[in-house]
Amino acid sequence: MREFVMTLGIGFCLDMVFGDPHWLPHPIRLIGALISSLEKLMRKCFPATRGGELFGGTVLVVFVLALSTAVPFFFLQLAGFLHPYVRLAVGSIMCYQLLAAKSLRVESMKVYARLAEGDLDGARKAVSMIVGRDTAKLSEEGVAKAAVETVAENTSDGVIAPMFYMALGGPVLGFFYKAVNTMDSMIAYKNDRYLYFGRTAARLDDLCNFIPARLSAVLMILTSGFLRLDIRGAIKICRRDRYNHKSPNSAQTESVCAGALGVELSGDAWYFGVLHKKETIGDGKRPVVPGDIRLANRLMYGTAALGLLVFGGLSAALYF
Repeated sequence: MREFVMTLGIGFCLDMVFGDPHWLPHPIRLIGALISSLEKLMRKCFPATRGGELFGGTVLVVFVLALSTAVPFFFLQLAGFLHPYVRLAVGSIMCYQLLAAKSLRVESMKVYARLAEGDLDGARKAVSMIVGRDTAKLSEEGVAKAAVETVAENTSDGVIAPMFYMALGGPVLGFFYKAVNTMDSMIAYKNDRYLYFGRTAARLDDLCNFIPARLSAVLMILTSGFLRLDIRGAIKICRRDRYNHKSPNSAQTESVCAGALGVELSGDAWYFGVLHKKETIGDGKRPVVPGDIRLANRLMYGTAALGLLVFGGLSAALYF
C-alpha cells in the first residue's frame, strides 16, 4: 500500500527531528507494562516446572502479540473512518514511535560528552542507562566501548528491523516486531528465572531478526564506504566474527562496526556481579576512544538513511 511508504517516510523524519521526548507517553512502555502484568498472572496460573514455565511463557507471547497488534489496528481503522488524512497522520505517528535512531544518538552522546569533560563517573552513569552490564568499574575505554557496542547492535534492533517490518506491513507489523523485541529484552534471559519461561520469546526474536540483522550488516558495510571508513575491514570482520555472540543476530552489525572503525568490541563483561565470558569482535588495531561513539552514530544514521531508501523502494515495488 502507498500508505506504508508515506507513513514510514514521515515517521522517519519525525524521529530524526524529535527523537523520544520523555514527557510523551510511549506505546513500548505500555507493552512493557503489559508483559510485566502477564508474567505475574502466568506464574500464578501455571506450575513452576519446566513444562509449566515453558507453556506459561508461550501463552504470554500469544497474548502480548495479539494485544500489541490489535490495538494499533483498531486505532488505524477508526482513524480511517474519520478521514484518510487522519489515518495517515495516526499511522505516521505510530511509525515515528517505533523508531529509535535519534534517542539512541542522544543517549550515547551523553556518554561522549561526559568522557570529553573528563567525568568518568558521569560517563559510567550515562552508559548504564543504555546497557545491561555493570558499569561502576569500567575504564574510560570500557565505557566508550560499551556505548559503541550498543549503538552498533541497536542499529538493527532499534532502527533497521522496525523499518523493514513497517515497509512490509505498516505500523501494525511494526508493532508486532517491537512487541517481540520488547519481550526478548524483558524475559529472554538465560538464568534460573527465565530459562524456560522466556524461551519462546527468545526463539521468536531470533527468527524475527534473522533477515533484518543481515540486511542491517549489508547496509552498514555500504555506509562505511560512503563515510570513507574501512569498508574492507568491515567486510572482513563481518565474515569472520558475525557469529561471535550467543545470539545469531547481535554480532552482525557489531562486527561491521568493529571492522569499519578498526577496533575490538565485545569480550568479557560483568552482569549483576557475575563475570560472563564472551568472544571478542574485531582485530583491535587501536584502543576504543570517545570519538568512536561519534563515528558509530554517523554509521548508524547513514545506515538508517540508506535503509529508508531501500525499504521505501521495496514497499513501493510490492504495493504500487
